[in-house]
Amino acid sequence: MNRSSKVLIWISFFLLSVSSNLNLVDAFYGPSSPVVQLTPSNFKSKVENSNGVVLVEFYAPWCGHCKALTPAWEKAASVLKGVVTVAAIDADAHQSIAQEYGIKGFPTIKVFVPGKPPVDYQGAREAKPIAEFALSQVKALLKDRLSGKTTGGSSEKSEPSLSVELNSRNFDEMVVKSKDLWMVEFFAPWCGHCKKLAPEWKKAAKNLQGKVKLGHVNCDDEKSLMSRYKVQGFPTILVFGADKESPITYEGARTASAIESFALVQLETNVAPPEVTELTSPDVMEEKCGSAAICFVAFLPDILDSKAEGRNKYLETLLSIAEKFKRSPYSYVWAAAGKQPELEKHVGVGGYGYPALVALNIKKGAYAPLRSAFERDQIIEFVKTAGLGGKGTLPLEGTPTIVKTEPWDGKDGEIIEEDEFSLEELMGDAPSGSNDEL
Repeated sequence: MNRSSKVLIWISFFLLSVSSNLNLVDAFYGPSSPVVQLTPSNFKSKVENSNGVVLVEFYAPWCGHCKALTPAWEKAASVLKGVVTVAAIDADAHQSIAQEYGIKGFPTIKVFVPGKPPVDYQGAREAKPIAEFALSQVKALLKDRLSGKTTGGSSEKSEPSLSVELNSRNFDEMVVKSKDLWMVEFFAPWCGHCKKLAPEWKKAAKNLQGKVKLGHVNCDDEKSLMSRYKVQGFPTILVFGADKESPITYEGARTASAIESFALVQLETNVAPPEVTELTSPDVMEEKCGSAAICFVAFLPDILDSKAEGRNKYLETLLSIAEKFKRSPYSYVWAAAGKQPELEKHVGVGGYGYPALVALNIKKGAYAPLRSAFERDQIIEFVKTAGLGGKGTLPLEGTPTIVKTEPWDGKDGEIIEEDEFSLEELMGDAPSGSNDEL
């Protein structure tokens, strides 16, 4: 026998050996086994979209504990046939599925119940306790359905999520430019941890409605947003507070209650600092007063009357008011006396001196003047009264024109000196030597 023939014979024996081993692997759960064989192609239809309870064993063919479980798993499948689906997947061959569900050891048994994240089975690896555990899950599912709770599944309608779908087209407008507190989940559709988070995120979005906004970004579709915010794992939850350019990462538990508690704490601490803005153009009026529930407009004395020190004291008073009511949808602007004459005329300012303050509602075309002293305590009461609907509200006749002015430079005003002239120059037109008497 020549050398080539020996090589061919050796290869043939090797291939037979491999084939034999493969058959042993394939026979882990044979074609006649009551255990449903899963693959990536049927996992979604058989498990994720199932309307019933499904038990899934994640195994590896080389795992001794997995082989020891086989008879008990098959017996459980036979006992539960028609009641609970008992399935298995080769997690060694299909590592993408294993990674998706965070499988780190073999065998791992997970129970899938419609509408809920999968949970691990931690009981004895014998047919009876496995079957009893499965039946307890079935009873819980039936109880939920009898009480009217939605439990998911392909044939059931679920309540829509209040989490906003965000993408590169709407992200800046909805989140970055918003004054609201946002929590944004960056996820991938294939991520197991993201799927576990989904019902908790949905619940948190519902419970935080009207307080904190929740959104989600599909990173498979939005690579640019993923790169922009340096997202490296899924799910990543970023919190966009007062400083939208520097979001912080949420690292708490991935449960609705933990997310809600964190969000409410952030709501207390991430409020944008109050502002008191000088009214120097129509744009300022539109930005600060156009959408505010109430815009408080202060008219301060001329800089020659109050000097910088006096004006700053007025501004400090206004700033303290803005701080006290920072959770209210109010804005605060000011103008120096006479700088916005049309606005003063429309709100009746000027006749009773400066400083003056009015509560202005652009949308309703109404205003109310402060009729007491321009002092902190009186202004606080005025703001409270205005927030409750106010007393003495007056119609804003027409739309006043806001003129563009130079902003105050923070300095004292300068008195413009007139050219000096003599009495003789003033009387210069009188005829020389005239002695007419008055």
